[in-house]
Amino acid sequence: MSDFQSALSVAASGLKAQASRLRHVSENIANSDTPGYRRKSVSFENATDAKGGVPEVRTGKVNLDQSDLKLLYDPSHPLADDSGHYEGSNVDLIIEIADAREAQRSYEANLKMFEQARQMSASLLDLLRR
Repeated sequence: MSDFQSALSVAASGLKAQASRLRHVSENIANSDTPGYRRKSVSFENATDAKGGVPEVRTGKVNLDQSDLKLLYDPSHPLADDSGHYEGSNVDLIIEIADAREAQRSYEANLKMFEQARQMSASLLDLLRR
């Protein structure tokens, strides 16, 4: 596998990993008001491409945040106990927005790397044609 293909493969694996991370962040935001919902987080793992031996990044297993759920008071809620409390989610929107921005920036960096490798490859081909 050429160096250009390796660079494209590494950038593409980063794009896939950050897209997966963004998907989990958006699920967390969408379920922030769902009673009993636990925040999901994804970890990244080093991997090697089976075809060319190129190092890649992949998403690991999805982890559920085991921190305490927020105890909310609403006696009219169907899930409320005798004291009028029920368990909400443990999603903090500030953390989710920060995670989304970080994933977005990483996605953009991988996209820029992909574009740079593609441009260098195209320039090399133009030079070879002359």
